[in-house]
Amino acid sequence: MSPALIEITNLGFTWPGQPELLDIPAFTLKRGASLFLKGPSGSGKTTLLGLLSGVQQPSRGSVKLLGTELGKLSASARDRFRVDHTGYIFQQFNLLPFLPVLENVALPCRFSASRAQRASQRHGSVEQAATVLLAHLGIRHELLQRRADALSIGQQQRVAAARALIGQPELVIADEPTSALDADSRETFLQLLFAECREAGASLLFVSHDQSLAPLFDHSLSLSDLNRASRAPEQ
Repeated sequence: MSPALIEITNLGFTWPGQPELLDIPAFTLKRGASLFLKGPSGSGKTTLLGLLSGVQQPSRGSVKLLGTELGKLSASARDRFRVDHTGYIFQQFNLLPFLPVLENVALPCRFSASRAQRASQRHGSVEQAATVLLAHLGIRHELLQRRADALSIGQQQRVAAARALIGQPELVIADEPTSALDADSRETFLQLLFAECREAGASLLFVSHDQSLAPLFDHSLSLSDLNRASRAPEQ
């Protein structure tokens, strides 16, 4: 088994009618690693995350996750592969407000038989897996049946993390998930997230403007260091 979780080769991406946004010759993320990725607004961070999760298709080059080249999969196959192997924590969390906390966390297992199987094998059932994750992330048992929109911002953030982690996806992507929190809350959340990623054997790719968080990660990288397009002289 290759130690690489993500492998990028000669990746290029261009939005229609725009100059090239991404030109990344090579990038590798090892299994089990945590990476802090920084870059200013408009630098292509969110687009890169879309390429890594198979939501976007590269204009050229290849993106491999777990040795599978995403660009060679059909759209439906990419969707299945993404939900099987990737957990995503969004900046705005994207919880379903009308669903209880427990159902929000279990949602990926409705769409991924492999994640449902892993959750059940590890904890006895998907519901128990969700309950354990939420407890580890500091969500009290009496909150499990509460609507997601009745929680505080910090609680919603932890529910979103539990949803990303359930069923042990190999890759967890976090896109600016701590931007609404104060410094103490950010570090506390990250320590919990690191612990759960280690427990699940997941790699963590964390995107943020907050450079103060970088020392907490195994590796720190600026997108401009990867992206030749950002260094190209203006015409």
